[in-house]
Amino acid sequence: MGALLVAVLAAVLALMACAPSDPQPGALPPGVSVELIQLRSDVVDRAAQVRLVNAGEDDLVITRLEIIDPRFEAPIVRDRRAQVASGRTLDMRIALPPVACDAGAEADAATIELEYEVNGRAAIAEASIPDPLAFIPLLHEKECLRERLADVAVMSWSGFEPSDAPAPAHLTLEIAPSGGGGSALVETVETTPLLMFDAAGAAPFVLDAEIGGSGSPQQVRVPLVPLRCDPHAVMEDKRGTIFDVTVEVGGVVGVVEVAAPAEVKGEVLAWVADWCGFGG
Repeated sequence: MGALLVAVLAAVLALMACAPSDPQPGALPPGVSVELIQLRSDVVDRAAQVRLVNAGEDDLVITRLEIIDPRFEAPIVRDRRAQVASGRTLDMRIALPPVACDAGAEADAATIELEYEVNGRAAIAEASIPDPLAFIPLLHEKECLRERLADVAVMSWSGFEPSDAPAPAHLTLEIAPSGGGGSALVETVETTPLLMFDAAGAAPFVLDAEIGGSGSPQQVRVPLVPLRCDPHAVMEDKRGTIFDVTVEVGGVVGVVEVAAPAEVKGEVLAWVADWCGFGG
């Protein structure tokens, strides 16, 4: 009986020794590389792409990825399966969390943990993930400037006044103090892919409006004429009513985006079509 128990125990131990353990993180598979990119269509949605190039010999199935970057408040996680055949490239869309403004824009490079399957076996890889377009430092700088500006004032568009060609229309920029301390200088409004401020060219509209956090609200009527007059510019518009506004807050100069609300955007696009003669 004792010999039988010893034999059974030996068999169990042998099976345990052969059983697969949880995969431990390693390097990316040979021929596989990753990078962070942001496509034009990602900008409005605050999204990006993890581009995975599989130049290796084996097909991969990506099951999960997690990116750690100190410039964001939380990890970037994607819990969706995606197959990347050998010799193929795949862009996997990710949502970007809020920025962490206590981290410098030039913080340490992001790292990625990639969970995947190859030939039916689970594996994990850890690696740095480059940002060849350097869009993350720009995003971090822009959004942190917007946070600092929000402590002083909030800007929005309202009161669109259409016009008949060749007269300009007008859109009102509302500058509302936030009630706190500090001040900001609203310097210029830049043209968009669809709109400019007069028929003479694409120069910015100069405001030079000083605003205090506890000051009075300001309204600025901004003249508008179409920058281009073709139907595709209206039908395919994505950023025609998103204006870059140059501001200075606390000695830092940068650009914040001020987008027209959906209702105003619709009015502007309809006006461009009528002004240019292809409305209706």
